[in-house]
Amino acid sequence: MALAGLSVTWLGHGTFLMTSPGGRRLLIDPWLDGNPSCPPEYRTSVGPVDLILVTHGHFDHVHDAAAVAKATGATVVGIFELCDWLGRKGVTTASGMNKGGTQEQCGIRITMVDARHSSSYVDDGVVTYLGEAAGFVLTFENALTVYFAGDTAVFGDMALIRDLYAPTVAFLPIGDHFTMDPAAAAKATALLGVKTVIPMHYGTFPVLTGRPAQLRELVAPLGVDVLELVPGIPI
Repeated sequence: MALAGLSVTWLGHGTFLMTSPGGRRLLIDPWLDGNPSCPPEYRTSVGPVDLILVTHGHFDHVHDAAAVAKATGATVVGIFELCDWLGRKGVTTASGMNKGGTQEQCGIRITMVDARHSSSYVDDGVVTYLGEAAGFVLTFENALTVYFAGDTAVFGDMALIRDLYAPTVAFLPIGDHFTMDPAAAAKATALLGVKTVIPMHYGTFPVLTGRPAQLRELVAPLGVDVLELVPGIPI
């Protein structure tokens, strides 16, 4: 099976809650409070969390990272500047890194890879730079390898991600305007060589017009399975 023991719950937009094959709970790009697509039961608590991954510093990806980390004691992984900023907000469990590097947390290998996007947060009306946006390649306890793109445009070095890490599943944004649209995501799918795609970052706001059905039609000739998730319903 494509997910090979990985449980995935989409919480809307770019936020995901996962349970690894080894039973570890991961929260990626936590935007809960204020996320119109997040199911109400998750907006105040996602339960115990072992690991938080943050791809970049925009509010719709990092807004609840500090609160969840302090409430759960979860280790937070992100690019160096973002983790330094979280540390100044009272997070004592941040483990910063940079692109090309790998660290292991909770038995999961985390490799930081490139993304083409910006990254900042507005604190008291002041824009704070939070390092570059990034993606992650995750190798779980049973060797399942997943690429989580975060917010990005398509870029040619996705082929290097294929060559170096050979992910079998990709989480790709498709909404357009701020990220790839379905056509660009289809090109990304081909560059990555994956056979399973989970679309994200669509439908939250009217400007995010891309839809999974568009991507599914474009990647059908490649034999790719597009898993369209419903917020709050695990697969």
